[in-house]
Amino acid sequence: MPLGTLDRTPPPFFKQGPSALSKLMVCSALALFLMVADTRFEIAKPVRSAVAGVLYPAQWLAMRPVLAVQAATGYLQDLSSAQAGEAQARARLAELAQRAYQVEQLTLENERLRKLLELRERLSTPSMAAQVLYDAADPYTRKVVVDKGMAHGVQPGSPVTDESGVLGQVTRVHPLVSEVTLVTDRDQATPVLNARSGVRSVVYGDPSGTHGGALELRFMPSDADVQQGDLLTTSGVDGVYPSGLPVARVTKVERRADSAFSRISAQPEALAAGARHIMILQPVAGQMPTRPSDEVAAGRRGAAR
Repeated sequence: MPLGTLDRTPPPFFKQGPSALSKLMVCSALALFLMVADTRFEIAKPVRSAVAGVLYPAQWLAMRPVLAVQAATGYLQDLSSAQAGEAQARARLAELAQRAYQVEQLTLENERLRKLLELRERLSTPSMAAQVLYDAADPYTRKVVVDKGMAHGVQPGSPVTDESGVLGQVTRVHPLVSEVTLVTDRDQATPVLNARSGVRSVVYGDPSGTHGGALELRFMPSDADVQQGDLLTTSGVDGVYPSGLPVARVTKVERRADSAFSRISAQPEALAAGARHIMILQPVAGQMPTRPSDEVAAGRRGAAR
């Protein structure tokens, strides 16, 4: 076959339509038109609603694992936060309780100090304030150690009081500290005067009382005028304690037919087991005039004759 008779046009299979650039421009224009139309006239809203309704079950199923993981994570986070908050609240509560106790203790100490200062103003006896450091090591005695000693002018035998009454007596003096024997000690004797009846006696520490913190009024006749509730004060005849300081209050009077003496118990007015701030007084004997000698006394008697 001659070459000139051949058909040189490509077969339909290899024929190409519009170019790719033309298609891109047409599709871009159509998309821009649809976006503008949907924005202005919302023409695609029914289509979106229909598609969303059809796809909602699939979306709901697909979100279940995600929501379950989020719920579990939130529960664990909330549990950890709640536990941490509870721990902080407990710590804060303990701190506030401790502060409340400290405030209560400071208030009580301030009240006692005010009463102690008022007592110091009422007393004409020279005195000095001191603080209890600790109890003595001997468990069979009732003694405390205070922070004032020989360097501060403390003398052996000095009476010791708190804001409520007589606490004891200085029995041993060291350079910087002193040892005070409380009125509740079994070997401590304190001359007292019944403020109601004027009866004089001596009270001793009663180790058989509650925690050893009671007093006993010994050698009182059965017919002595002593009643429950009587206030016992210092008599001032011993040369140690000033007169009129509260010592104890009678709590029990037992008159027995088989004995000539009554069994009388009393409770100390001072805080024998919990005093912290005290007042050390100068012994009354140091303030009294010296006793005249026998020669001067004999001369006075001769002059009187």
